[in-house]
Formats: sequence, C-alpha cells, structure tokens
Amino acid sequence: MAANTKSSRSAGSPRRRSNIILALLLLLLPAAPLLHAQEPTVSMRLDFVAWGDAITGLSLKAGPSKGGVTALPFRYSTPVMYSGAALMEIYKSAGGSAKSTGPAPSAEDLANELSPLIVEEPKAAAEGDPKAKTGLALELAKRRKKEPTLVALAQLPASGCRRATVLLAPADGGTYTAYVIDDDPSKLPVGQMRVHNLSPLPIAIRCNGKEKKELQTRETFLVPAQNQQIIYEIGYKLGREWKMQENNIIPVRSNEQTQMIVLKSNNPYFMSSDGSSGGFLQIITLRRGPAAAQ
Repeated sequence: MAANTKSSRSAGSPRRRSNIILALLLLLLPAAPLLHAQEPTVSMRLDFVAWGDAITGLSLKAGPSKGGVTALPFRYSTPVMYSGAALMEIYKSAGGSAKSTGPAPSAEDLANELSPLIVEEPKAAAEGDPKAKTGLALELAKRRKKEPTLVALAQLPASGCRRATVLLAPADGGTYTAYVIDDDPSKLPVGQMRVHNLSPLPIAIRCNGKEKKELQTRETFLVPAQNQQIIYEIGYKLGREWKMQENNIIPVRSNEQTQMIVLKSNNPYFMSSDGSSGGFLQIITLRRGPAAAQ
C-alpha cells in the first residue's frame, strides 16, 4: 500500500521541465561549429596580377608569414593553391611593398583604373556620401580593426571552379580592391580568347572579320581562334564618337588559355623609353600553358 501512495510526477513538474531544458541545451551545443562548417569553402589554383606596381609580401593566412605570394604588374606570377573560405582574406607582411617605378597617379588616373574593377553598386554615393564604404570594402574595414595586416577580400567562385585570376588594384589606406575572374577550363576553353573590357569606356571589337561586338565596362566576349590566331580591330567610345584604338594579330594557341584585357592606365609598365603609352587605352594578354591550364 505504501508504494501506491506515491504519485507519478506530471509533465509540468519542475524536474521534468529542467530535464527538457537540459536536453535542448545539449542539442544546441554543437550548433555553432556546425554552422561554421557549413560556410562556403573552395579549393582552386589562383594567379595573382597587380593592377599597377608589383606587390610583394602577400599571404593568404594571418599571423607571422614570409609573404610568399607576389603579384606582378599586369602579368601572371607563380600560381598558388588555395583551400578555404570562398571569401578569401589576403594579408601583407610588414616587409611587403608595392614597388613603384614612376610618379604617383592622379585622382583621375586612379578612378580610371579602380572604378571598372568595383563590382558593388555605389549605394553610398547615391545617398550623397561617396566616401562611405559598402559591401566588401565595409567588411574589410571591420576585419582590419582586429587584423591590420589584412589588405584585401576576394570573393571567389563558390563552386565548380578549379582556376581563377585575382586582380589587385591599389585602394585607400594601403588596401587593395580584388577583382576575380573565373578561369575554370569549362568557362575559358583552350584555343579561344576571352576579351575583358576593364576600361571605363565602351569598346567595340571585330575579330577575324566577323560582326563587331560592343562591350560595356566589365563585359566579356569569348572568341574562337582561326589557325591559332585572331586578327582584331578595336575601338572605344569617347563621348558620342567612336575612335580607333588599334588593329593587330594575337597568337591563340590550341593548348593555351588566352585572355585579352582592355584597360586605362598610366602605369610606367605601359610607357616606352620616350614616355609615350602607345594608345589611349592599354591592352594586356594573359596566357596559361598546357600544364597550367588544367
């Protein structure tokens, strides 16, 4: 009879409620690392190109580093294998520098070089504050408060990319604006040439006598080669008038990835010995050989 005098605890009793709360807490404990693990990660080979003077002492991880990554002016340097967050952090060691070989560019020159690389919409400028940071620039400023050696953020393709080019252009306060090009072989086949308009003006290009193609800033155009070369004519629109830039022949080998980039720069890289730049716009060619293109 004594055993029957004890009543069972109801679901609403303090002990039952505490057990339920404890169980919920235990379920939530692994949530933080799980969410972190679900952040987009990528693995790819990267080529860095300095959109200006050479940049030394770069690194893809925080802390003491020998700064083994170098971005050469307007051409590929040694590629780097990267595995990590799709929003890649780029650091620069104290000994790293941007090696200048000429006078500092004017405000107009900086605008011509930098504005075509900025993908984000200038929301702050539309609201009357052109100096306010938005998007990646704002995120970079926040992260630099904890890690001053962080100098750039690059948004890499989230999936399906094995190769990319990262263009680094000088920005304010010793930082850089990163412009990323997806160079996966499925998007940049060998034996073809991809044209990028990274100038501040509309351009028009005719290749191998085909129909003219107009490209606005940041637009691209893929051109198949004929007999491993492309004969091209290129012009630009200044105001309401179209002006001729040049006509030329560029080799496009059947086992190479080839890119033509049209830009506006006064960097000494483009200057001849007499100080002339050879044209209103500048054109560079980036190539990857058979092994590097895989």
